[in-house]
Amino acid sequence: MKVLVTGTAGFIGSHVAMKLLERGDEVIGFDSMSDYYDVTLKQARLARFVDHPNYTHIQGDLADREIVERVFAEHKPERVVHLAAQAGVRYAAQNPHVYVSSNVTGFLHILEGCRHHGVQHLVFASTSSVYGANRDMPFSEHKSTEHPLTLYAATKKANEQMAHSYAHLYGIPCTGLRFFTVYGPWGRPDMALFLFTENIIEGKPIDVFNHGHHKRSFTYVDDIVEGVVLALDSPAQRDASWDAMAPDPATSGVGPYRIFNIGNEHPVELLTYIKTLEKCLGRDAVMNLLPLQAGDVPDTEADVTDLREQLGYRPKVPVSEGVRNFVAWYRDYYKV
Repeated sequence: MKVLVTGTAGFIGSHVAMKLLERGDEVIGFDSMSDYYDVTLKQARLARFVDHPNYTHIQGDLADREIVERVFAEHKPERVVHLAAQAGVRYAAQNPHVYVSSNVTGFLHILEGCRHHGVQHLVFASTSSVYGANRDMPFSEHKSTEHPLTLYAATKKANEQMAHSYAHLYGIPCTGLRFFTVYGPWGRPDMALFLFTENIIEGKPIDVFNHGHHKRSFTYVDDIVEGVVLALDSPAQRDASWDAMAPDPATSGVGPYRIFNIGNEHPVELLTYIKTLEKCLGRDAVMNLLPLQAGDVPDTEADVTDLREQLGYRPKVPVSEGVRNFVAWYRDYYKV
């Protein structure tokens, strides 16, 4: 297939692009190369596949309507994997406007491209953060996400609703994937595992919020990529059993639309995660224990029953193996 993948210089996007290229797809990559974090890391991710004969790279901003329209018109992708976004839950408090520009306006431009150029299936990244104040766990796609606690989560919730409207109005098959705490090689420098590793190696203390007692469904990047590709290969359809009198938020009876959780079903306490990292590094962490941050939730736990039963999703990598792989990559990349 010819697949447009946005965010190909990003953590997950680069892994997805490589997977699609490995199996023979043609990939049109799109990335703004923003300086939210180290651009040289983004360039290094791209360097692994930018010269592949089936890869075409385009640098641009999703908020630039003209360039997005041109990409769709010139390259005519059959399917789209939309992973580009302004990431980071806490950065939204400092720079809220960039979140709306990238995550809302940019997503509108993707939807319009799909609408006007006959795209067969749009798969887009959402987040477990949409569950917000909901504490009914494990988190299920069939439960409420009406109370996001951060602007980042609100923009992702908006994406889900925008996609549903386009699925209904224009018949565009849309699949939203709610990612749960992704980690692994080539990860983002603003995420906990990266920050912890850097500070422990340098002998600096690490900030451990909620005194390390919250749990997360830490999900290895290869397991995420598997779910993205499974979803891409199975376009969303209308749910024939959908009841308008008891509407299921995970599917739709008025358009080809669905939402899936994608993550590890075995949450791990942050302190256990840190102990695993200490073992892999052969060093103890100096922990600065702090209260829970505003906007953070105490725990996340993914219910991936739908993705497993409908598409055969099977996350395989335990935290012990995933953290070890990350540390090996980090030491090799930074020569430490």
